[in-house]
Amino acid sequence: MASAVGADDYALTRVPDHARYSWWSVAVQRFGQVSALSQFLLGAAVGFGMGFWPAVLAFTLGSVILELITVLVGVIGMREGLSTSMIARWTGFGRGGSALIGLAIGISLIGWFGIQSAVSAQGLVALVGGLPEWAWALVFGLLVTAIVVRGFHSMAWTAYVTVPAFLILVGWSVVAELSRHDLGALVASAPPGPSLSLLEGTTLVAGGFIVGAVITPDMTRFNRSAGDVVKQTLVGITLGEYVIGLAGVLLAHAVGTAEITTIVTSSVGWAGLLIVIAGTMKINDWNLYSSGLGVVNFIGTVSGRRAHRGLVTAVLGLAGSALAAAGILSKFTDFLTVLGVAFPPIAGIMVAEYFVVKRWRGELETARARGTVPADAPAWVPATIVVWLAAALCGEFVGWGLPSINSLVVAFVLYVVAGKLGWIRGVGSSRTAEASPASAAH
Repeated sequence: MASAVGADDYALTRVPDHARYSWWSVAVQRFGQVSALSQFLLGAAVGFGMGFWPAVLAFTLGSVILELITVLVGVIGMREGLSTSMIARWTGFGRGGSALIGLAIGISLIGWFGIQSAVSAQGLVALVGGLPEWAWALVFGLLVTAIVVRGFHSMAWTAYVTVPAFLILVGWSVVAELSRHDLGALVASAPPGPSLSLLEGTTLVAGGFIVGAVITPDMTRFNRSAGDVVKQTLVGITLGEYVIGLAGVLLAHAVGTAEITTIVTSSVGWAGLLIVIAGTMKINDWNLYSSGLGVVNFIGTVSGRRAHRGLVTAVLGLAGSALAAAGILSKFTDFLTVLGVAFPPIAGIMVAEYFVVKRWRGELETARARGTVPADAPAWVPATIVVWLAAALCGEFVGWGLPSINSLVVAFVLYVVAGKLGWIRGVGSSRTAEASPASAAH
């Protein structure tokens, strides 16, 4: 029964070579993530508190940080063909730690999925009407769920439609609004809101996509080479941050607000609401997709039983849509933001293990040659849990620097030191039920 519910999409096994995609197909989806409505909102928030050229510098610094993290983590995903939470089993976390990561990803991203569905519902009420907001939240959430259940291929085609539509509408909005102003005056104008420092602006830019950077393997496991990962990252993040982000900066200066709905509707009226809907859809499908992969890994680790990605995704999508319709998810925003502190150290630990410490790198390479995952994994790696917790607390409570980057760097350094001291050791071992050829996984 479960096999009839969408595509499993190699949720617990390696993506084989024949199922990989061209870099452009993946790049369009990466660009869709970074050029979504949230990026427009980020640009408006930065522009509300910074002048144009300081904002350019903040976006430059933030983009470089994100690109470095995304490329390193993305290359791991491409080489191993595994999702973020699966790779974690052999990049320092063990089965227990990877289950925690899968659960954190699942809870965090299904929460954001519901919140984004509610945002789109508000736009649909204003644009179309006919149904109450709760009903539109259900309709939008279920539409995105139907796309994601069918897997990566379906999401690629969705990106081919929504990304150009979003860019055309944003372009129209930008041109329509900026044509009423002197561009030189806007570039030279003071920010309309409370001032942001360069550090605060860079923190907003880097922190705005840090979770997306950490879960990059969910996407890059479909890439064919490390070069493809680099190309799509440079194209997706650079264009997304600069084109959409700086457009948001200029519009915030022009309209004098950071409220994105006010900005787009004042520029192009009802078409601005289409921007809200198209921009939300393209990031929301990846929220749900990665949430499903994380929960599948969690179920497999805890119960020892294999859950079908399509069925799990359908259940999560129904739950997220229902919560959005109930209007209660907005109350969880602060909780989800706090949970986000847990993500940057994951990338630091994964990169440190895979490229420096290499405690389990040989097992991954041996299994990759067979087209499988390693036959067993450590049950727990206690030192990693300590490093993860210490780095997350550093990100939360240290007031200096960029919190997300602080926690990532601290995790990297502590893990490398622990590795050199011989403290990175697995406790217990468990067979990997998924250690079968990847070609049978779809």
